[in-house]
Amino acid sequence: MSTSSGKVQTVLGPIDPADLGPTLMHEHLATEFTPPAQRGEIPAEITLETIWELNYNWVDAPGVRCLTDTEVAVREVERMIEAGGKSVVDVSTRGMGVDPTVLRKISERTGAQIVLGCGRYLEEFMGPEDLERTVDDMAAEFIGHVNDGIDDTGVRAGIIGEIGCSWPWTKAERRSMQAAVVAQQETGLALTIHPGRHEDAPFEIVSFLRDAGADLSRTIMDHVERRLFDTDSILRLAETGIVLEFDMFGFETSRFAQGGDIDLSSDGVRLTRIRDLLDAGYRDRIVISHDICTRTRQMEFGGHGCGHIFRNIVPMMRRRDFDEPDIQAVLIDNPANLLTGKKSKAD
Repeated sequence: MSTSSGKVQTVLGPIDPADLGPTLMHEHLATEFTPPAQRGEIPAEITLETIWELNYNWVDAPGVRCLTDTEVAVREVERMIEAGGKSVVDVSTRGMGVDPTVLRKISERTGAQIVLGCGRYLEEFMGPEDLERTVDDMAAEFIGHVNDGIDDTGVRAGIIGEIGCSWPWTKAERRSMQAAVVAQQETGLALTIHPGRHEDAPFEIVSFLRDAGADLSRTIMDHVERRLFDTDSILRLAETGIVLEFDMFGFETSRFAQGGDIDLSSDGVRLTRIRDLLDAGYRDRIVISHDICTRTRQMEFGGHGCGHIFRNIVPMMRRRDFDEPDIQAVLIDNPANLLTGKKSKAD
């Protein structure tokens, strides 16, 4: 079985691109986002008295990155649909504790279209066996997850990634990226990438991807607003032909809890940067999302939830004179184009 050209591969099977509708391109619905070495601690209690501190120091807060409650995930997705969304790309990969059958259940119960990723995240999420694997071996696994399904679940991946890169890159992460490019070439799917936490990382990755033969027009650079902080740098990245993803909508704090002397963007600044890209003619290279990877950002626990973009950001875009074709491109057209399987080497 090979990936379906002209279709979007969801956890329930292939669908027509027109059935996607408004789409979040980078979320974690039901996963264990805590690095394996830190798992097993007693989860911190989330209350009105603790939620601010847990958000502020979420990297070190026990259990805050554990999003494994299926019922909570179902309610989050239902609220997203009520707010106007329809589809979600879950970019959780092996090592994050993702269970494809759970995502299938969430899709069945809510009616949302869910696309699942495959690949490897950062080295700290890899198993010992991954550290010495060859590019060909990893690529064969990724391709198998697209064409035949992830393990014995029958759930096929519909995007490659998020592929994780540290700063500086590790050897295992470079092999994973090389394998992901091979998988992109062989399957015709889009590739989504978590760049290292440095302003040079996106450009280093683009150079690597070019040399490896990746299709940059079908490759997404995640977390742009957490890596590049001025319009010139963002436009320079867009000039490479890669797709830019602004994926931390709803995270309204300037502190970068993962370290470094970085001032994070607000939703208003994110829209300003997107406006700059639109004005420069890059409408077809922008996608957005929330990247919810902590319980404190779920509406169930006092956060903004998966419906925030549709509930709050779309009205903000209209108030800021984004025209309807711009909004449709960012939320509907660009995701549909990226998630539609294209002709691959195998074809």
